[in-house]
Amino acid sequence: MLHWLLDLYSLILFVAVILSWVNLPDDNPFVRVVRQLTEPVLTPLRKVIPPLGGLDLTPIIVLLGIRLLQRLL
Repeated sequence: MLHWLLDLYSLILFVAVILSWVNLPDDNPFVRVVRQLTEPVLTPLRKVIPPLGGLDLTPIIVLLGIRLLQRLL
């Protein structure tokens, strides 16, 4: 069950990355839901890991953390 939830959250992170490229309006309901699910995890990391050349690496770090956690389970 936890493995499945981690996979689902990984998918949501991928969607958040793609949405950041598409640049949909913030009031879009789909964008709002995705941000509500991802920003509580990404925002604290952004305070520690600044963008590198304008590239936000925090989703990659979270995805690597999820994969590591899945291997440990």
